[in-house]
Amino acid sequence: MKRILLTTLASLLMTAAVHGQLTLTIEKAMDIARENSPALRSSALNLERYKQMLVAEQAAMKSRFSLDLSPAVYSRNRQFDARLSQWYTNENFATGGVLQVSQPILRTDGTVSLVNSFGWQTNSSNISGLKNYNDAFTNNLNLQISQPVFTYNRRKMALKQLELNLENANISYALQRLEMEQRITEQFYSVYVTQSNLTIRREELENMQKSHDIVKDKVEADLAPRDELFQAELNLATARSSVEANIVQLENSKDALKRTLGLPIGQDFDILAEVNVKPVDIDMDKAIEYGLNTRLQLRQREIEGENLKFELVRTKALNEFAGDVSLSFGLIGDNSNFGRIYENPTQNPRIAIRFSIPIFDWGEKKARIRAQKIAQEVYDINKDEDLTGIELNVRQIWRSLENLRTQISIAEQSARNAQLTYDLNMTRYLEGDITGMQINQFQTQLSSEKIRYTQALINYRIELLNMKIISLFDFEKNTPVVPDVN
Repeated sequence: MKRILLTTLASLLMTAAVHGQLTLTIEKAMDIARENSPALRSSALNLERYKQMLVAEQAAMKSRFSLDLSPAVYSRNRQFDARLSQWYTNENFATGGVLQVSQPILRTDGTVSLVNSFGWQTNSSNISGLKNYNDAFTNNLNLQISQPVFTYNRRKMALKQLELNLENANISYALQRLEMEQRITEQFYSVYVTQSNLTIRREELENMQKSHDIVKDKVEADLAPRDELFQAELNLATARSSVEANIVQLENSKDALKRTLGLPIGQDFDILAEVNVKPVDIDMDKAIEYGLNTRLQLRQREIEGENLKFELVRTKALNEFAGDVSLSFGLIGDNSNFGRIYENPTQNPRIAIRFSIPIFDWGEKKARIRAQKIAQEVYDINKDEDLTGIELNVRQIWRSLENLRTQISIAEQSARNAQLTYDLNMTRYLEGDITGMQINQFQTQLSSEKIRYTQALINYRIELLNMKIISLFDFEKNTPVVPDVN
Protein backbone atom coordinates (compact mmCIF):
# COMPACT_ATOMS: atom_id res chain seq x y z
CA MET A 1 0.00 0.00 0.00
CA LYS A 2 2.83 2.41 0.79
CA ARG A 3 4.34 1.71 -2.61
CA ILE A 4 1.01 2.40 -4.32
CA LEU A 5 0.48 5.64 -2.39
CA LEU A 6 3.98 6.87 -3.18
CA THR A 7 3.59 5.96 -6.85
CA THR A 8 0.24 7.76 -7.02
CA LEU A 9 1.64 10.84 -5.26
CA ALA A 10 4.67 11.03 -7.55
CA SER A 11 2.49 10.61 -10.63
CA LEU A 12 0.12 13.37 -9.51
CA LEU A 13 2.92 15.80 -8.74
CA MET A 14 4.60 15.18 -12.10
CA THR A 15 1.29 15.57 -13.97
CA ALA A 16 0.46 18.80 -12.15
CA ALA A 17 3.92 20.21 -12.79
CA VAL A 18 3.84 19.40 -16.51
CA HIS A 19 0.27 20.39 -17.32
CA GLY A 20 -0.46 22.99 -14.64
CA GLN A 21 -3.35 20.78 -13.53
CA LEU A 22 -5.32 21.51 -10.37
CA THR A 23 -4.40 19.26 -7.47
CA LEU A 24 -7.07 19.03 -4.78
CA THR A 25 -6.61 18.28 -1.12
CA ILE A 26 -9.64 17.91 1.13
CA GLU A 27 -8.92 21.32 2.68
CA LYS A 28 -8.64 23.01 -0.72
CA ALA A 29 -11.86 21.35 -1.86
CA MET A 30 -13.65 22.82 1.19
CA ASP A 31 -12.30 26.30 0.43
CA ILE A 32 -13.47 26.08 -3.19
CA ALA A 33 -16.93 24.91 -2.09
CA ARG A 34 -17.35 27.85 0.29
CA GLU A 35 -16.78 30.22 -2.63
CA ASN A 36 -18.42 28.39 -5.52
CA SER A 37 -20.85 25.74 -4.29
CA PRO A 38 -24.38 26.50 -5.63
CA ALA A 39 -26.00 24.98 -2.53
CA LEU A 40 -23.92 27.09 -0.12
CA ARG A 41 -24.38 30.24 -2.19
CA SER A 42 -28.14 29.72 -2.23
CA SER A 43 -28.20 29.18 1.55
CA ALA A 44 -26.03 32.29 2.10
CA LEU A 45 -28.37 34.41 -0.03
CA ASN A 46 -31.37 33.11 1.91
CA LEU A 47 -29.59 34.08 5.13
CA GLU A 48 -28.91 37.57 3.78
CA ARG A 49 -32.60 37.92 2.85
CA TYR A 50 -33.70 37.26 6.43
CA LYS A 51 -31.08 39.70 7.71
CA GLN A 52 -32.44 42.44 5.48
CA MET A 53 -36.02 41.67 6.51
CA LEU A 54 -35.07 42.04 10.17
CA VAL A 55 -33.19 45.28 9.46
CA ALA A 56 -36.28 46.60 7.68
CA GLU A 57 -38.57 45.68 10.58
CA GLN A 58 -36.23 47.27 13.11
CA ALA A 59 -36.11 50.42 10.98
CA ALA A 60 -39.92 50.43 10.94
CA MET A 61 -39.84 50.71 14.75
CA LYS A 62 -38.17 54.11 14.52
CA SER A 63 -39.78 57.47 13.87
CA ARG A 64 -41.10 57.81 10.35
CA PHE A 65 -41.13 61.18 8.64
CA SER A 66 -43.33 61.86 5.64
CA LEU A 67 -44.23 64.93 3.63
CA ASP A 68 -47.17 65.07 1.22
CA LEU A 69 -47.30 68.09 -1.06
CA SER A 70 -50.16 69.35 -3.22
CA PRO A 71 -48.63 72.23 -5.24
CA ALA A 72 -51.86 73.12 -7.04
CA VAL A 73 -55.47 71.94 -6.73
CA TYR A 74 -58.17 73.68 -8.77
CA SER A 75 -61.87 72.87 -8.91
CA ARG A 76 -65.09 74.50 -10.17
CA ASN A 77 -68.33 72.77 -9.26
CA ARG A 78 -72.05 73.40 -9.58
CA GLN A 79 -73.70 72.16 -6.39
CA PHE A 80 -77.07 72.25 -4.68
CA ASP A 81 -77.41 73.70 -1.17
CA ALA A 82 -80.19 71.81 0.54
CA ARG A 83 -80.31 74.26 3.42
CA LEU A 84 -81.20 77.19 1.15
CA SER A 85 -82.83 75.08 -1.56
CA GLN A 86 -80.83 76.71 -4.29
CA TRP A 87 -77.94 76.04 -6.62
CA TYR A 88 -74.58 77.70 -6.34
CA THR A 89 -71.24 77.68 -8.14
CA ASN A 90 -68.07 77.17 -6.14
CA GLU A 91 -64.58 77.80 -7.46
CA ASN A 92 -61.49 76.89 -5.43
CA PHE A 93 -57.74 77.05 -5.91
CA ALA A 94 -55.50 75.69 -3.14
CA THR A 95 -51.95 74.67 -2.41
CA GLY A 96 -50.56 72.98 0.67
CA GLY A 97 -48.85 70.05 2.29
CA VAL A 98 -48.90 67.66 5.24
CA LEU A 99 -45.85 66.91 7.42
CA GLN A 100 -46.26 63.85 9.62
CA VAL A 101 -43.99 62.23 12.20
CA SER A 102 -45.12 58.80 13.42
CA GLN A 103 -43.54 56.79 16.20
CA PRO A 104 -44.62 53.16 16.75
CA ILE A 105 -44.67 52.02 20.39
CA LEU A 106 -43.31 48.47 20.48
CA ARG A 107 -44.29 47.82 24.09
CA THR A 108 -48.00 48.54 23.58
CA ASP A 109 -48.41 48.20 19.78
CA GLY A 110 -49.70 51.76 19.68
CA THR A 111 -48.71 54.72 17.51
CA VAL A 112 -48.03 58.36 18.38
CA SER A 113 -48.19 60.84 15.51
CA LEU A 114 -47.61 64.54 15.13
CA VAL A 115 -49.39 65.86 12.04
CA ASN A 116 -49.14 69.38 10.68
CA SER A 117 -51.26 70.43 7.69
CA PHE A 118 -50.50 73.78 6.11
CA GLY A 119 -52.12 75.36 3.09
CA TRP A 120 -53.38 78.39 1.27
CA GLN A 121 -56.58 78.70 -0.75
CA THR A 122 -58.66 81.20 -2.65
CA ASN A 123 -62.33 80.33 -2.73
CA SER A 124 -65.31 81.99 -4.40
CA SER A 125 -69.01 81.12 -4.47
CA ASN A 126 -71.74 82.52 -6.73
CA ILE A 127 -75.24 82.19 -5.26
CA SER A 128 -77.96 83.74 -7.42
CA GLY A 129 -75.59 86.41 -8.66
CA LEU A 130 -74.20 87.14 -5.18
CA LYS A 131 -70.46 86.47 -5.07
CA ASN A 132 -68.47 85.66 -1.92
CA TYR A 133 -64.68 85.51 -1.79
CA ASN A 134 -62.16 84.19 0.75
CA ASP A 135 -58.36 84.11 0.60
CA ALA A 136 -56.65 82.62 3.68
CA PHE A 137 -53.75 80.62 5.10
CA THR A 138 -54.62 77.62 7.31
CA ASN A 139 -52.55 75.45 9.64
CA ASN A 140 -53.76 72.41 11.55
CA LEU A 141 -51.37 70.93 14.16
CA ASN A 142 -52.49 67.63 15.74
CA LEU A 143 -51.04 65.17 18.26
CA GLN A 144 -52.63 61.77 17.70
CA ILE A 145 -52.48 58.55 19.73
CA SER A 146 -53.87 55.24 18.51
CA GLN A 147 -53.87 52.22 20.82
CA PRO A 148 -55.37 48.74 20.23
CA VAL A 149 -56.89 47.14 23.35
CA PHE A 150 -58.00 43.63 24.36
CA THR A 151 -55.78 41.97 21.74
CA TYR A 152 -52.23 40.70 21.33
CA ASN A 153 -49.24 42.83 20.36
CA ARG A 154 -48.95 42.20 16.61
CA ARG A 155 -45.90 44.39 16.13
CA LYS A 156 -43.86 42.72 18.88
CA MET A 157 -44.82 39.26 17.64
CA ALA A 158 -43.83 40.10 14.06
CA LEU A 159 -40.42 41.37 15.24
CA LYS A 160 -39.84 38.30 17.39
CA GLN A 161 -40.71 35.98 14.51
CA LEU A 162 -38.28 37.74 12.21
CA GLU A 163 -35.56 37.34 14.84
CA LEU A 164 -36.37 33.62 15.09
CA ASN A 165 -36.42 33.28 11.30
CA LEU A 166 -32.99 34.87 11.10
CA GLU A 167 -31.65 32.55 13.81
CA ASN A 168 -33.15 29.60 11.97
CA ALA A 169 -31.56 30.75 8.70
CA ASN A 170 -28.18 31.05 10.46
CA ILE A 171 -28.56 27.52 11.82
CA SER A 172 -29.60 26.23 8.40
CA TYR A 173 -26.52 27.82 6.84
CA ALA A 174 -24.26 26.29 9.49
CA LEU A 175 -25.89 22.89 8.98
CA GLN A 176 -25.58 23.31 5.22
CA ARG A 177 -21.85 23.80 5.63
CA LEU A 178 -21.56 20.70 7.81
CA GLU A 179 -23.62 18.68 5.35
CA MET A 180 -21.51 20.07 2.52
CA GLU A 181 -18.37 18.99 4.37
CA GLN A 182 -19.83 15.51 4.66
CA ARG A 183 -20.87 15.34 1.00
CA ILE A 184 -17.57 16.72 -0.26
CA THR A 185 -15.62 14.32 1.95
CA GLU A 186 -17.58 11.35 0.62
CA GLN A 187 -17.22 12.46 -3.01
CA PHE A 188 -13.58 13.45 -2.52
CA TYR A 189 -12.66 10.04 -1.16
CA SER A 190 -14.83 8.38 -3.81
CA VAL A 191 -12.60 10.01 -6.42
CA TYR A 192 -9.55 9.05 -4.38
CA VAL A 193 -10.63 5.40 -4.13
CA THR A 194 -11.39 5.28 -7.84
CA GLN A 195 -8.03 6.91 -8.54
CA SER A 196 -6.26 4.40 -6.28
CA ASN A 197 -8.15 1.53 -7.90
CA LEU A 198 -6.96 2.77 -11.29
CA THR A 199 -3.37 2.72 -10.03
CA ILE A 200 -3.90 -0.84 -8.79
CA ARG A 201 -5.49 -1.88 -12.09
CA ARG A 202 -2.63 -0.35 -14.04
CA GLU A 203 -0.18 -2.24 -11.86
CA GLU A 204 -2.22 -5.36 -12.55
CA LEU A 205 -2.07 -4.61 -16.29
CA GLU A 206 1.68 -4.19 -16.05
CA ASN A 207 1.99 -7.56 -14.31
CA MET A 208 -0.26 -9.18 -16.90
CA GLN A 209 1.82 -7.67 -19.70
CA LYS A 210 5.02 -9.09 -18.19
CA SER A 211 3.33 -12.47 -17.71
CA HIS A 212 2.07 -12.43 -21.30
CA ASP A 213 5.51 -11.62 -22.66
CA ILE A 214 7.10 -14.44 -20.64
CA VAL A 215 4.49 -16.98 -21.81
CA LYS A 216 4.86 -15.82 -25.40
CA ASP A 217 8.62 -16.35 -25.24
CA LYS A 218 8.10 -19.83 -23.74
CA VAL A 219 5.55 -20.82 -26.37
CA GLU A 220 7.78 -19.61 -29.19
CA ALA A 221 10.63 -21.65 -27.68
CA ASP A 222 8.32 -24.69 -27.36
CA LEU A 223 8.75 -24.64 -23.58
CA ALA A 224 5.02 -24.20 -22.88
CA PRO A 225 1.78 -25.28 -24.57
CA ARG A 226 0.02 -22.77 -26.88
CA ASP A 227 -3.14 -22.76 -24.73
CA GLU A 228 -1.08 -21.00 -22.03
CA LEU A 229 -0.56 -18.14 -24.48
CA PHE A 230 -4.30 -18.01 -25.18
CA GLN A 231 -4.98 -17.73 -21.43
CA ALA A 232 -2.28 -15.05 -21.06
CA GLU A 233 -3.83 -13.03 -23.89
CA LEU A 234 -7.25 -13.31 -22.25
CA ASN A 235 -5.79 -12.20 -18.91
CA LEU A 236 -4.12 -9.22 -20.60
CA ALA A 237 -7.33 -8.18 -22.38
CA THR A 238 -9.27 -8.45 -19.12
CA ALA A 239 -6.70 -6.26 -17.35
CA ARG A 240 -6.93 -3.64 -20.11
CA SER A 241 -10.73 -3.69 -19.85
CA SER A 242 -10.51 -3.18 -16.08
CA VAL A 243 -8.24 -0.14 -16.56
CA GLU A 244 -10.62 1.36 -19.13
CA ALA A 245 -13.65 0.75 -16.86
CA ASN A 246 -11.83 2.43 -13.95
CA ILE A 247 -10.99 5.45 -16.14
CA VAL A 248 -14.70 5.87 -16.97
CA GLN A 249 -15.65 5.52 -13.29
CA LEU A 250 -12.97 8.03 -12.29
CA GLU A 251 -14.21 10.65 -14.77
CA ASN A 252 -17.79 10.21 -13.57
CA SER A 253 -16.70 10.60 -9.94
CA LYS A 254 -14.74 13.73 -10.84
CA ASP A 255 -17.75 15.28 -12.59
CA ALA A 256 -19.92 14.69 -9.53
CA LEU A 257 -17.34 16.36 -7.29
CA LYS A 258 -16.91 19.28 -9.71
CA ARG A 259 -20.66 19.91 -9.62
CA THR A 260 -20.71 19.92 -5.83
CA LEU A 261 -17.71 22.24 -5.62
CA GLY A 262 -19.03 24.57 -8.30
CA LEU A 263 -16.01 24.00 -10.56
CA PRO A 264 -16.33 24.26 -14.36
CA ILE A 265 -17.16 20.85 -15.82
CA GLY A 266 -14.17 21.15 -18.16
CA GLN A 267 -11.74 21.71 -15.28
CA ASP A 268 -9.56 18.68 -14.69
CA PHE A 269 -7.92 17.90 -11.37
CA ASP A 270 -6.20 15.19 -9.38
CA ILE A 271 -6.76 14.12 -5.80
CA LEU A 272 -4.04 14.29 -3.19
CA ALA A 273 -5.05 12.71 0.11
CA GLU A 274 -3.57 11.13 3.19
CA VAL A 275 -5.65 8.12 4.20
CA ASN A 276 -3.51 6.69 6.96
CA VAL A 277 -5.82 6.28 9.91
CA LYS A 278 -4.93 6.44 13.55
CA PRO A 279 -7.75 4.74 15.47
CA VAL A 280 -9.51 7.09 17.87
CA ASP A 281 -10.91 6.09 21.24
CA ILE A 282 -14.43 7.55 21.51
CA ASP A 283 -16.43 7.77 24.72
CA MET A 284 -19.98 6.94 23.63
CA ASP A 285 -21.58 8.61 26.66
CA LYS A 286 -19.64 11.80 25.97
CA ALA A 287 -20.72 11.72 22.31
CA ILE A 288 -24.37 11.29 23.33
CA GLU A 289 -24.11 14.12 25.85
CA TYR A 290 -22.66 16.53 23.30
CA GLY A 291 -25.19 15.43 20.70
CA LEU A 292 -28.16 16.09 22.98
CA ASN A 293 -26.82 19.41 24.30
CA THR A 294 -25.42 21.03 21.17
CA ARG A 295 -27.27 19.68 18.12
CA LEU A 296 -28.41 22.65 16.08
CA GLN A 297 -31.41 20.69 14.80
CA LEU A 298 -32.79 20.70 18.36
CA ARG A 299 -32.67 24.50 18.44
CA GLN A 300 -34.44 24.53 15.10
CA ARG A 301 -37.11 22.33 16.65
CA GLU A 302 -37.44 24.80 19.55
CA ILE A 303 -37.88 27.65 17.06
CA GLU A 304 -40.59 25.62 15.36
CA GLY A 305 -42.30 25.24 18.76
CA GLU A 306 -42.19 29.00 19.40
CA ASN A 307 -43.67 29.68 15.97
CA LEU A 308 -46.46 27.23 16.74
CA LYS A 309 -47.21 29.19 19.92
CA PHE A 310 -47.38 32.41 17.91
CA GLU A 311 -49.71 30.74 15.44
CA LEU A 312 -51.94 29.63 18.33
CA VAL A 313 -52.13 33.24 19.55
CA ARG A 314 -53.16 34.36 16.06
CA THR A 315 -55.74 31.61 15.87
CA LYS A 316 -57.26 32.60 19.22
CA ALA A 317 -57.49 36.18 17.89
CA LEU A 318 -59.89 35.09 15.14
CA ASN A 319 -63.29 36.71 15.72
CA GLU A 320 -61.96 38.11 18.98
CA PHE A 321 -63.39 40.80 21.21
CA ALA A 322 -61.05 43.70 20.56
CA GLY A 323 -61.05 47.44 20.59
CA ASP A 324 -59.20 50.55 19.57
CA VAL A 325 -58.77 53.84 21.41
CA SER A 326 -57.87 56.97 19.45
CA LEU A 327 -56.99 60.31 20.98
CA SER A 328 -56.28 63.51 19.12
CA PHE A 329 -55.68 67.09 20.18
CA GLY A 330 -54.75 70.00 17.97
CA LEU A 331 -55.01 73.63 17.09
CA ILE A 332 -56.40 75.07 13.87
CA GLY A 333 -55.59 78.59 12.78
CA ASP A 334 -56.62 80.51 9.69
CA ASN A 335 -56.05 84.09 8.54
CA SER A 336 -55.42 85.96 5.35
CA ASN A 337 -52.24 87.28 6.98
CA PHE A 338 -49.65 84.53 7.39
CA GLY A 339 -48.09 86.15 10.46
CA ARG A 340 -51.45 86.21 12.29
CA ILE A 341 -52.50 82.67 11.42
CA TYR A 342 -52.77 81.62 15.09
CA GLU A 343 -54.21 84.89 16.37
CA ASN A 344 -57.54 83.21 17.14
CA PRO A 345 -56.81 79.46 17.17
CA THR A 346 -59.50 76.80 17.47
CA GLN A 347 -58.97 73.69 19.55
CA ASN A 348 -60.06 70.41 17.98
CA PRO A 349 -59.92 67.59 20.54
CA ARG A 350 -61.17 64.16 19.51
CA ILE A 351 -61.57 60.85 21.30
CA ALA A 352 -62.90 57.66 19.80
CA ILE A 353 -63.41 54.22 21.29
CA ARG A 354 -64.28 51.36 19.00
CA PHE A 355 -65.06 47.74 19.87
CA SER A 356 -65.35 44.67 17.68
CA ILE A 357 -67.73 42.17 19.30
CA PRO A 358 -68.07 38.71 17.71
CA ILE A 359 -71.50 37.14 18.08
CA PHE A 360 -71.54 33.73 16.39
CA ASP A 361 -69.03 32.03 14.09
CA TRP A 362 -70.53 28.51 13.77
CA GLY A 363 -67.63 26.98 15.72
CA GLU A 364 -64.88 28.17 13.34
CA LYS A 365 -62.65 29.61 16.05
CA LYS A 366 -63.02 26.58 18.33
CA ALA A 367 -62.13 24.16 15.51
CA ARG A 368 -59.10 26.17 14.41
CA ILE A 369 -57.81 26.40 17.99
CA ARG A 370 -58.22 22.63 18.38
CA ALA A 371 -56.33 22.03 15.13
CA GLN A 372 -53.49 24.26 16.29
CA LYS A 373 -53.29 22.47 19.64
CA ILE A 374 -53.05 19.14 17.80
CA ALA A 375 -50.16 20.59 15.80
CA GLN A 376 -48.51 21.44 19.14
CA GLU A 377 -48.99 17.86 20.35
CA VAL A 378 -47.43 16.53 17.14
CA TYR A 379 -44.48 18.88 17.72
CA ASP A 380 -43.98 17.51 21.25
CA ILE A 381 -43.98 13.93 19.94
CA ASN A 382 -41.48 14.77 17.17
CA LYS A 383 -39.24 16.58 19.66
CA ASP A 384 -39.02 13.48 21.85
CA GLU A 385 -38.35 11.38 18.76
CA ASP A 386 -35.51 13.72 17.76
CA LEU A 387 -33.82 13.21 21.12
CA THR A 388 -34.17 9.44 20.82
CA GLY A 389 -32.97 9.53 17.22
CA ILE A 390 -29.82 11.45 18.12
CA GLU A 391 -28.89 8.96 20.82
CA LEU A 392 -29.56 6.01 18.50
CA ASN A 393 -27.49 7.55 15.69
CA VAL A 394 -24.55 8.17 18.00
CA ARG A 395 -24.72 4.57 19.24
CA GLN A 396 -24.88 3.18 15.69
CA ILE A 397 -21.93 5.27 14.47
CA TRP A 398 -19.90 4.34 17.56
CA ARG A 399 -20.52 0.63 16.92
CA SER A 400 -19.67 1.09 13.25
CA LEU A 401 -16.38 2.78 14.15
CA GLU A 402 -15.45 -0.04 16.51
CA ASN A 403 -16.24 -2.59 13.81
CA LEU A 404 -14.28 -0.66 11.18
CA ARG A 405 -11.18 -0.65 13.38
CA THR A 406 -11.28 -4.45 13.30
CA GLN A 407 -11.97 -4.47 9.55
CA ILE A 408 -8.98 -2.21 8.88
CA SER A 409 -6.68 -4.54 10.79
CA ILE A 410 -8.02 -7.58 8.95
CA ALA A 411 -7.92 -5.84 5.55
CA GLU A 412 -4.33 -4.72 6.11
CA GLN A 413 -3.24 -8.25 7.00
CA SER A 414 -5.19 -9.68 4.06
CA ALA A 415 -3.53 -7.25 1.63
CA ARG A 416 -0.11 -8.15 3.02
CA ASN A 417 -0.83 -11.88 2.73
CA ALA A 418 -2.21 -11.47 -0.80
CA GLN A 419 0.99 -9.68 -1.85
CA LEU A 420 3.18 -12.43 -0.39
CA THR A 421 1.01 -15.11 -1.98
CA TYR A 422 1.17 -13.42 -5.36
CA ASP A 423 4.94 -13.00 -5.20
CA LEU A 424 5.42 -16.70 -4.30
CA ASN A 425 3.07 -17.93 -7.02
CA MET A 426 4.57 -15.59 -9.61
CA THR A 427 7.87 -17.43 -9.01
CA ARG A 428 6.06 -20.77 -9.42
CA TYR A 429 4.39 -19.45 -12.57
CA LEU A 430 7.73 -18.41 -14.06
CA GLU A 431 9.03 -21.88 -13.28
CA GLY A 432 6.02 -23.43 -15.01
CA ASP A 433 4.48 -25.00 -11.88
CA ILE A 434 1.10 -23.26 -12.25
CA THR A 435 -0.99 -22.12 -15.20
CA GLY A 436 -1.84 -18.62 -16.46
CA MET A 437 -5.41 -19.00 -15.20
CA GLN A 438 -4.14 -19.72 -11.71
CA ILE A 439 -1.77 -16.72 -11.63
CA ASN A 440 -4.63 -14.55 -12.86
CA GLN A 441 -6.66 -15.66 -9.85
CA PHE A 442 -3.85 -14.68 -7.51
CA GLN A 443 -3.55 -11.29 -9.29
CA THR A 444 -7.29 -10.69 -8.95
CA GLN A 445 -7.14 -11.61 -5.27
CA LEU A 446 -4.25 -9.18 -4.70
CA SER A 447 -6.05 -6.32 -6.44
CA SER A 448 -9.28 -7.00 -4.52
CA GLU A 449 -7.51 -7.05 -1.15
CA LYS A 450 -5.70 -3.78 -1.87
CA ILE A 451 -8.97 -2.13 -2.88
CA ARG A 452 -10.70 -3.55 0.20
CA TYR A 453 -8.01 -2.16 2.49
CA THR A 454 -8.19 1.29 0.91
CA GLN A 455 -12.00 1.30 1.18
CA ALA A 456 -11.85 0.27 4.86
CA LEU A 457 -9.59 3.25 5.61
CA ILE A 458 -11.94 5.62 3.75
CA ASN A 459 -15.01 4.20 5.50
CA TYR A 460 -13.41 4.82 8.88
CA ARG A 461 -12.59 8.43 7.99
CA ILE A 462 -16.14 9.08 6.80
CA GLU A 463 -17.66 7.55 9.93
CA LEU A 464 -15.39 9.74 12.07
CA LEU A 465 -16.77 12.73 10.19
CA ASN A 466 -20.32 11.48 10.74
CA MET A 467 -19.63 11.25 14.46
CA LYS A 468 -18.27 14.81 14.44
CA ILE A 469 -21.34 16.14 12.67
CA ILE A 470 -23.91 14.32 14.79
CA SER A 471 -22.24 15.08 18.15
CA LEU A 472 -20.60 18.40 17.25
CA PHE A 473 -17.41 17.13 18.86
CA ASP A 474 -14.16 16.38 17.03
CA PHE A 475 -12.76 13.31 18.76
CA GLU A 476 -9.61 13.35 16.61
CA LYS A 477 -8.70 16.80 17.94
CA ASN A 478 -10.61 16.34 21.22
CA THR A 479 -12.34 19.69 20.82
CA PRO A 480 -16.00 20.73 20.48
CA VAL A 481 -17.23 21.80 17.05
CA VAL A 482 -18.77 25.26 17.24
CA PRO A 483 -20.43 26.13 13.92
CA ASP A 484 -20.63 29.84 13.13
CA VAL A 485 -24.33 30.77 13.34
CA ASN A 486 -23.91 34.54 13.37
